[in-house]
Amino acid sequence: MDYRTRLLLTLSILPDFAGAIRQELDDLWVEHRPQFEEVVLGFLSAGPSPSAAFDLEQRLANVVRELSRRVVERIFNRLEGDEATVLPSHVRHDGEDYRRLNDKTPNRHVGTLFGTITLWRHPYRCSRRDAGEPALFPLEMTLGLVQGATPALAEAASRYLAEGGATQRTTLDRLKSHHGVCWGAERLRDLAAEMAQSMAEARHDFQVERVLDLLRQADASRGAVKPVLSVGRDGTTLCDYQHRFFEHAAAGTVSVYDRAGKRLATVYLAFTPEPGQPTMSQHLTALIEEVLRRWEGPLPRLAYVTDAGENETQYYRRVLRPMRHPRTGAKLHWQRVIDFYHAAQRLWTMAAALFGSDERAAAAWARRMCKLLKKPNGPFRVLHAAAQPRRKRTMPKWRQKEYRQAYNYIRQRTRFMQYYEYAKKKIPLGSGVTEAACKTIYTQRLKLSGMRWKKPGAQVILDLRVMLLSGVWLEAYRQILDRRHNRELRTLDHYARESMQNAA
Repeated sequence: MDYRTRLLLTLSILPDFAGAIRQELDDLWVEHRPQFEEVVLGFLSAGPSPSAAFDLEQRLANVVRELSRRVVERIFNRLEGDEATVLPSHVRHDGEDYRRLNDKTPNRHVGTLFGTITLWRHPYRCSRRDAGEPALFPLEMTLGLVQGATPALAEAASRYLAEGGATQRTTLDRLKSHHGVCWGAERLRDLAAEMAQSMAEARHDFQVERVLDLLRQADASRGAVKPVLSVGRDGTTLCDYQHRFFEHAAAGTVSVYDRAGKRLATVYLAFTPEPGQPTMSQHLTALIEEVLRRWEGPLPRLAYVTDAGENETQYYRRVLRPMRHPRTGAKLHWQRVIDFYHAAQRLWTMAAALFGSDERAAAAWARRMCKLLKKPNGPFRVLHAAAQPRRKRTMPKWRQKEYRQAYNYIRQRTRFMQYYEYAKKKIPLGSGVTEAACKTIYTQRLKLSGMRWKKPGAQVILDLRVMLLSGVWLEAYRQILDRRHNRELRTLDHYARESMQNAA
């Protein structure tokens, strides 16, 4: 029998337990009712005004929060009762036996959504004296406390820390002003690390479910083309705390477009800098393969939309191009798309080289070529127009070098720049989703003024942030709570029977 079940049985045999709880709630309401009346009557006597309306809501919120805090404290402290003999005398956890101590001890710093409460609970000490194990508090484990915070407050604190523009200071201030909880930075970091580890373990499964749900929506949508599963990845610089130099971190995206070419949603991946970005490649590949393995509908069009960076190119050559369907073994066709914006940048570079100081003519030519690039056989027509020898003869050598680099960029990738064909199939022409991911994941949270990061600390924020931005935060957190609930804290049968007899 696990401890939670044993606790429920104990409560069920207590005389009129529900009646006692109702009486306590009535007492709390009677105690706080004068405060509600004082606030409301004070507002009415002063007369309505914008300032008075503001004060009314603020004061009511404070009274409600205090009442809720007292209710939570009373209920939690009722769970184990006052008599130690009704509780199991021994429990087993992680292969160790723990015996109950008869005197309750207080945890005076339990954080809730409504403020800090004092929780009285029975400690259990490891039976082996040489084990060196700290005391166990089954009630705290049953309630799901994390670093002394209830599940609701732990979720709120980690979500605040993952939001754009947040810092440790702003998060701590928000906890104090909204929830009446005064924490230090170390406690917040410990809670965030524990939450991030749990979120990272649940991330893959929930992102797969999210993408599958999006594919079902796309398959049922109205339109003339097949749905598109679009994958992208990119890098962004992140400042290292210890050495104060910048390294490239990785961001990955998996987006689903419906039959009308509308992007439904995106799930995100993000990892701290490492040579070759193998962690990103591993997790992105696992996400794609699991989605394809579990998707039983018509295969969507597969697109890989990136710039021409080294990591992005190698991932296509080594992973996506040879990839086979994980369930059927059939060869998959990935349509690689070079981001139109990066191609257009090369057109402007060629225009500057060809026209020199005539900026007006260069801009007109570049705009014309950008439009031409989206026409049928656009890359070839652009290269033909740029290869006219009339102006090339007058270019200085440094401009010739820039011209050749930009020209070769397009010439070597023409098969990945068939934008006219992509547009007809509603395949995205640009990697704006992935470029935006670098901004929303990293810039808006990890690259605020003066920020430098150690990689473990940065990864904590990234693990939280990608779950928040992927739209799977609450679902994943509920699964985390279920996993904690399923970690059984067993009572020893002999002692359980003895305790039940004593309680009866």
